[in-house]
Amino acid sequence: MSVERIQQQFRDSAAVTLEALEALAVPITAAVDALFGALANGSKILACGNGGSAADAQHFAADLIGRFERERPGLPAIALTTDSSILTAIGNDYAFEQIFSKQVRALGQAGDVLLAISTSGNSVNVLAAIQEAHEREMIVIALSGKGGGVIAEVLAETDIHICVPAERTARVQEVHLLTLHCLCDGIDAMLLGED
Repeated sequence: MSVERIQQQFRDSAAVTLEALEALAVPITAAVDALFGALANGSKILACGNGGSAADAQHFAADLIGRFERERPGLPAIALTTDSSILTAIGNDYAFEQIFSKQVRALGQAGDVLLAISTSGNSVNVLAAIQEAHEREMIVIALSGKGGGVIAEVLAETDIHICVPAERTARVQEVHLLTLHCLCDGIDAMLLGED
């Protein structure tokens, strides 16, 4: 492993992050407003994704229920990726494609927000969750990359699409994590004031 290869990883990440700064600041701001509005009205946030995106969904829910950087009351958020009994029961009894949509159907209500994360924008089970959220009159905030995939085609006008301008999965995931931190910071600023 060469030092130059590692340095190039950092350069590539910084370049995508700076490009995303220009492309994503407005939709991230809209997402903060939507999340805060839902929370202020007593609604909750459901989050889902696969692999690294599942970890991001869990990370986001933990930052809302616990805290991000400042002390505040916990906020209602559920990562639909965490209960192995639910995931395996639905996957076994129905189909893997339904592991999130059946949870959205059971837990989601009008006014709630679905945070749907898919680096490719093509995850079938995330797409099914989005469709179920629409049936439940939920707002969808979709985090994607690689041009947005099929997710870009199924979102409603009231949904928010945060599509990272990158093709490499690692770069998309890096910006997704930064985006989630921006969402947490924005919610905290609206709740607690700017610090």
